[in-house]
Amino acid sequence: MKNLLWLLGIIALVAVSGVIFIYSGTYNISATVPHNALTHWIMSTTMDNSVKHHAKNIVVPDLSDSSKIKMGFVHYRAMCVSCHGAPGVSQEELAAGLYPKPPKLVRTIHEWTPAELFWITKYGVKMTGMPAWGPTHSDDKIWAMVAFMEKMQKMTPEQYKNLDIELKKDQD
Repeated sequence: MKNLLWLLGIIALVAVSGVIFIYSGTYNISATVPHNALTHWIMSTTMDNSVKHHAKNIVVPDLSDSSKIKMGFVHYRAMCVSCHGAPGVSQEELAAGLYPKPPKLVRTIHEWTPAELFWITKYGVKMTGMPAWGPTHSDDKIWAMVAFMEKMQKMTPEQYKNLDIELKKDQD
């Protein structure tokens, strides 16, 4: 019984200390100051495992259809390239001010499965600046973006630019 009281006392002390810390305002939430190592590990590990868990039962459609890839390119160019860049296209100023910084997808896309990319694109990621595109885009459009992202990871800057030129001509 005495050990249980000690344990409850320690739990209460930790809880009260946490509340005091939260209300103290001493933790700097500025986007210009990185998280400490523990906070960074907690956030990134939680995100990685959450995405993997929620995406595990998603059935991936055929992503090789060229019309789907082209539609995905149009949506990626309009909504994603400013933060994530593209082959030969740098991230814009907005991305530099976000914390955590948006990944340069050309370099990191291989870290995610298509199902995980779909889940991230559809539902977004809290407190990262990554919006949920699901409320404004159909699953077909989101899968098209994933199809393009899968293709993009193997594209050269010249191929990306040529696709951009080709699709702009088609729109005229």
